[in-house]
Amino acid sequence: MSTPVSPLAPADVPDMPVIPGVKLATAAAGIRYQGRTDVLLAVMDKGTTVAGVFTKSKCPSAPVEWCRAKLGRGGSSKGGFARALVVNSGNANAFTGKTGRQATTLTASIAAKALACKPDEVFLASTGVIGEPLDATKFNGVLGTLAESAVPGEWMAAAKAIMTTDTFPKVATATVKLGKAKVTINGMAKGAGMIMPDMATMLAFVFTDAPIAAGALQSLLKSGVEDTFNAVTIDGDTSTSDTLLAFATGAAAANGAPKISRAGDPRLKAFAKAFYAVLADLAEQVARDGEGARKLVEIIVDGATTKASARRIAMSVANSPLVKTAIAGEDANWGRVVMAVGKAGEPADRDKLSIWFGETRVAHKGARDPGYDEAAVSNYMKSPEITLHVALGLGKGRDRVLTCDLTKEYVAINGDYRS
Repeated sequence: MSTPVSPLAPADVPDMPVIPGVKLATAAAGIRYQGRTDVLLAVMDKGTTVAGVFTKSKCPSAPVEWCRAKLGRGGSSKGGFARALVVNSGNANAFTGKTGRQATTLTASIAAKALACKPDEVFLASTGVIGEPLDATKFNGVLGTLAESAVPGEWMAAAKAIMTTDTFPKVATATVKLGKAKVTINGMAKGAGMIMPDMATMLAFVFTDAPIAAGALQSLLKSGVEDTFNAVTIDGDTSTSDTLLAFATGAAAANGAPKISRAGDPRLKAFAKAFYAVLADLAEQVARDGEGARKLVEIIVDGATTKASARRIAMSVANSPLVKTAIAGEDANWGRVVMAVGKAGEPADRDKLSIWFGETRVAHKGARDPGYDEAAVSNYMKSPEITLHVALGLGKGRDRVLTCDLTKEYVAINGDYRS
């Protein structure tokens, strides 16, 4: 039985252009379910640079460890290049010990043989159930067939192949000038639960034809995630598998795009803005597809002592089960927001605190706002998109995070996840 698409899914899906130097193919390998597309192979031309950021979980998956080992300390590839990305859904290959490491080695070897490249040029990501061994022999033959059938432009099929509890594929694109040449940035992501990213989201991949060195790409990626993927939470849980990889084929150099060797290059300014926009778009789609979600929630905190303090307070509000269930029930219970601000462990003064639900100020200077109108706020809570604004009145620190409500469906999805 198919899962209903989230009511918060974007109304319009962008046309995803071809990225020169990238080919895609998908298949059903029977990783967990028979007849379900569960493997993605992305094939990149020689010379493609790669960068990545990953979970900070102390129990990372085997594919995360594989990718880290292939990337330098700064995140950019030791060799500088990537030729393939293999992603599977249905099995996270996490908490699988020696067998997990053997599975990554075998998967990379199979892909490398199919593409006549080095295993170190193959990057891996897995998503699904934790703790079950991944039978990498299922990739035998499958990856060879995919290498032969890979074609440009299959972005929607690729995004669907990496889904688990997602209800819709998540893609984003941008086109921008680099020098006098047009370059394209495409991205895809998956994630609906176990989401409070710490360096990335569950799985996300960004591709461009811009000629950007691995170190510069890494700098863009590391700075770009902070106010996009790292500012999203569904349930406060950080996955073992959080992986965000970026690939730059450099194909646009043939059209006159300048080769970029450092992130501070002024020619990169417009590209960096577009790159950030793609990350932000994907991150919002993750929030919109939160398991069981019916409302997209924006939390804005300003007047904090620092931006970092504002982030921690915003996350305290966004992760509060009481706040999230109140929003699910369309209950304008601003007292729960007060609670979440107070428990965050950050500087706050009750008598300077103000809170808005949408455009309506509900609390001011330590008490209910004198002009509070319960009917107006209750009507606002029926909206599919809700904004909560907290003003601390202490400084200039400001931040914004995205979350969703917490519904009975979230419990049902996760109570039956392995069934």
